[in-house]
Amino acid sequence: MKLFYSQTSPFVRKALMVAHERGLASRIDLSPTDVWSPETVVPTLNPLGKIPTLVTDDGLTLFDSPVIAEYLDSLGTVGQPLFPAAGPARWLALRQQAIADGMCDAAILRRMEGLRPENLRSASWTERQRQAMTRAVDLLEAEVDQLQGLTIGTLSVVIALAYLDLRWDCDHWRDRAPQLAIWFTQASDRESFRLTVPPRG
Repeated sequence: MKLFYSQTSPFVRKALMVAHERGLASRIDLSPTDVWSPETVVPTLNPLGKIPTLVTDDGLTLFDSPVIAEYLDSLGTVGQPLFPAAGPARWLALRQQAIADGMCDAAILRRMEGLRPENLRSASWTERQRQAMTRAVDLLEAEVDQLQGLTIGTLSVVIALAYLDLRWDCDHWRDRAPQLAIWFTQASDRESFRLTVPPRG
């Protein structure tokens, strides 16, 4: 398998953490990719031009991190499946994944807006993304008792909070969510987390 990736993408990190948790990391060829470069091949594989993009051993191209994560989970040879098979546990895990992914989306959009020329930036757009991030943290704090075990939901939440630390530590999310902060410290104490820490900057 070949994964087109960037180390700082939280969505790539999800795929990589799933690969490590399920014993697949050695089967994946990592291809560092700048999707903004005119030389990137990603748009020829993924019409959305985004990462992660995974080319399977059968030549199938998969994109969007939830799809890639579930595919890798289905191939896993180590540990327990991260995607519950059915019932309330599955919907809870998928819901947690959705709020974590949405928080990352908002964080990235807010960052990209800040990188635009100052005269083109929209303060209202930036604030909209900040509020989405804040509401997501508030929800996770309120539902911290539901963040149990290792599932695609809890893994995604760990990654999202780590991304806030990477890009938006000025928000001090721990001040708003002390119980979530305790949970994060415990949940991030995993080898897969340490092996996928992105570079700062």
